[in-house]
Amino acid sequence: MKKTNDKLARLPLKDICVLVGRARHQASALSAGLRKLGAEVIEIPFIEIRKPRSYKLLDSALKHLDEYDWLILTSVNGVDAVWERVKKLKLGKKLFNHLQMAAIGPATRKAIEKHGLTVGVVPEEYVAESVVHSLRNRVKGKRVILARARVARDVIPRELRKLGAQVDVVEAYETVIPKSSRSRLQAVLKDPKRRPDVITLTSSSTVKNFVALLGKNVWSQATRLRRLAPSPLDGIQFASIGPITSSTMLELGLHVDIEATEYTIPALITAVALLKTKSG
Repeated sequence: MKKTNDKLARLPLKDICVLVGRARHQASALSAGLRKLGAEVIEIPFIEIRKPRSYKLLDSALKHLDEYDWLILTSVNGVDAVWERVKKLKLGKKLFNHLQMAAIGPATRKAIEKHGLTVGVVPEEYVAESVVHSLRNRVKGKRVILARARVARDVIPRELRKLGAQVDVVEAYETVIPKSSRSRLQAVLKDPKRRPDVITLTSSSTVKNFVALLGKNVWSQATRLRRLAPSPLDGIQFASIGPITSSTMLELGLHVDIEATEYTIPALITAVALLKTKSG
């Protein structure tokens, strides 16, 4: 019996199916961590990262880096996009030496440091509000570049401008809904043998896209107050990476069964392992 209990302790997600909806190129770390704990993982991307419609603003900012004091990057996608343009424009790393750099979390910081640069600010909590709090006494009269997705929350530029900073927001990439994911998602939810026990959501964009991928008919059935038939989401637990994602989930009618405490992929994996699953 002890050996069986030890195995369950090592594999807390044995016989549990988890749906990972991260962008295809970013799903591996989350999926691998869940599989290591015994989970069966289905990957259906709710979000796809694409190049922006134009690099004009980003390229212009990079060519005039000497005029800026701060560079803020809020995702690994933003880091990758910036350095792709740095290479394309044949700009040297020395152009960044005078800049103060802020990253929204450890994964973004790590991505920046891979390019040999130093990150001066990583907020205690990995959300926009905490970025603003960390910079509140450091940006008055300073010029700031914020490289981010085409559609994103405006907390950072709005609040930094209130603090006296001149903020230029440049589009580094855009997020779209993967068309092929709609039929795959709906098929998985309808198949009793493949339905996930847990769905992980890692950003507000993934939440919104998940709802969109369900389709109006499926979503109206899922959120109906007085159901005449079982909902396609019945029995599924939802795991959120952090408070902003959770807020979007609640706004759109999803329940939050657990929220990662540190707003990182490792913390989300731990949170999923602690969920009250069908085996518990």
